[in-house]
Amino acid sequence: MCGLAGFWSGKPGEAEELSRTVAAMSDTLAHRGPDDSGVWVDPAVGLAFGFRRLAVLELSPLGHQPMTSESGRYVVIFNGEIYNFQDLRSELAGRGHRFQGRSDTEVILASVEEWGVEVAVSRFNGMFAIALWDCADRTLTLARDPLGIKPLYYGRTGDTLLFASELKAFRAHTAFHPEVDPGAMALYFRHGFIPGPWSIYRGVRKLEPGCMVTFRQPTDSAVPRAYWSLTRAVRKGINDPFYGSEVEACRELELLLRDAVRRQMVADVPLGVFLSGGIDSSILVALMRDQSSVPVRTFTASFREKRFDEAPHAAKVADNFGTDHTELSVTPDAALGVIPLLPAMYDEPFADVSQIPVHLLSSLVRKHVTVCLSGEGGDELFGGYTHYWDSPAMRRRTEIVPFPFRFLAGVTARSTGRVLKEFPGCLPRRVGGSLTAHSDFLLAGSEFDLVSMHNSYWPSGDRGIVKASPYPHRLAGFFPHELDYTGQLMFYDTAVGLPDGLLTKVDRAGSFASLEVRVPLLDPGVVEFAWRLPARFKLRPPGHGKWILRSLLRRYFPGEIADRPKQGFSVPIAAWLRGALRDWAESLLAPGRLKDSGLRAGPVREAWNELLCSDCEWEPRIWIVIVYQAWRERWGRDQCRVP
Repeated sequence: MCGLAGFWSGKPGEAEELSRTVAAMSDTLAHRGPDDSGVWVDPAVGLAFGFRRLAVLELSPLGHQPMTSESGRYVVIFNGEIYNFQDLRSELAGRGHRFQGRSDTEVILASVEEWGVEVAVSRFNGMFAIALWDCADRTLTLARDPLGIKPLYYGRTGDTLLFASELKAFRAHTAFHPEVDPGAMALYFRHGFIPGPWSIYRGVRKLEPGCMVTFRQPTDSAVPRAYWSLTRAVRKGINDPFYGSEVEACRELELLLRDAVRRQMVADVPLGVFLSGGIDSSILVALMRDQSSVPVRTFTASFREKRFDEAPHAAKVADNFGTDHTELSVTPDAALGVIPLLPAMYDEPFADVSQIPVHLLSSLVRKHVTVCLSGEGGDELFGGYTHYWDSPAMRRRTEIVPFPFRFLAGVTARSTGRVLKEFPGCLPRRVGGSLTAHSDFLLAGSEFDLVSMHNSYWPSGDRGIVKASPYPHRLAGFFPHELDYTGQLMFYDTAVGLPDGLLTKVDRAGSFASLEVRVPLLDPGVVEFAWRLPARFKLRPPGHGKWILRSLLRRYFPGEIADRPKQGFSVPIAAWLRGALRDWAESLLAPGRLKDSGLRAGPVREAWNELLCSDCEWEPRIWIVIVYQAWRERWGRDQCRVP
């Protein structure tokens, strides 16, 4: 886990000025790389690379970046880890390449020298964001890992191309003038995050997972190209399904996960694992224990509120596997203290309340280790979320009704909901809100619209809180319609919810504490195998998800852990908003301030009043608005203007 930043003007510049500017950009990323920094410039073309390093492999200066290839042709800055670097290094050494140190960065450069950038990147197994300059062809290539674990933004200000791990680095370039993108803003209020390739700023994009883009001039309108595609992996799985028994599938999955865990345990610094006591993290602990010569270091967070506390379950797992276990208490005061940091931590609005405990846990874990493994990806790949059970029933209810009647029912439900929400008291408003939400499903125009409504919050158009319409989603034209409805939900969650939601949360929360987080369940081999498995290996009635993972865990730890329902990792945000955070939230949600942000105050105030008067389920919607308002306050109202 490191931070990269750079720019390319295409015009000759002074080396000292280029270095000063790019150093200012990379210094905003010091939390991502507190151990070392470096710059490299090419004054002839106005190119500058800046880097902040968290030393994980090859702790000596031989791992310093920016790094130049043996021939001098290529220069690279690279955030992340290449887990198969040792295998690639052996192959490249056999082809005559020489290595000075033990870093995976050297292996990246030698791979590009040997096979060219596109073939090389397609052979990397890891999490990475790469910026590579070809001194001979004078081209700049940006590349991102297949699942979007590591972030990479790029965009243009005037004729200068900017790129960085986080948006705050853009703001350190004097020519960058941030302007909120209304379409991206509308996407944020729908999802609670901004799906790629968009970002909150006009003209700045996220490089999509599994893609690379090459610029021959900084003014190029270069189009990203995919070297790995989840859609292709899904269709390959459909065409080549797994026909073996459950026992055989479990054995194959165990081998893949064991190999992924083995590769991701390689580090020259202390390493541990987040242990929630759930299925995914418990499997990681089991596989780590079998491949470690010392007790595995496990970390869990404990909460005073029983509803949110998984520490007792984690303690049972730790005791079973004999880990060196640390339980870290998360107090309400500590959690509330994180909230003012969120706008600086995430750069653009991001509203998942579990971002608070994830950062607290990361900060506490960083006192003990530098690298931590985590179980992200199990729910999306193997059917862990409850809506995989609930939503197909919703779809069946809509499909059995001919569209004209369904349309009439949707319009009626929406109108009735609006009327009920005008009545005093919480109950009519709650019923009205439920009717309005169900009307969206009845009026859905396509499969993709129906799938994307799950985990959607504020609607668009005349019922929304922003005037702009959201951008069309990048997946709309690549949706694998061959999948059944549950499969489509899982695909959407993997392609959108992971890179732009869950993995963004983990990356920013961890990196703000200078902690590297690795996710073995998202090894591409594991992902591809998951999509070959029939649904019965994932979902079993009545409501048991992640069936094959449960079966695998029972081999190591029979008992209640494998049969636990999903609990999640969150905080009592609704109670805080009614209590300790009420005055702060009220000030951000004042009608005048909402209007100043370009938001419709009426629907927001209505949801806020409902939240205050009852145990309604509006806290996600309210939290989304609060996070946006706090973000705007942090980064400056004038600089974050909406056109």
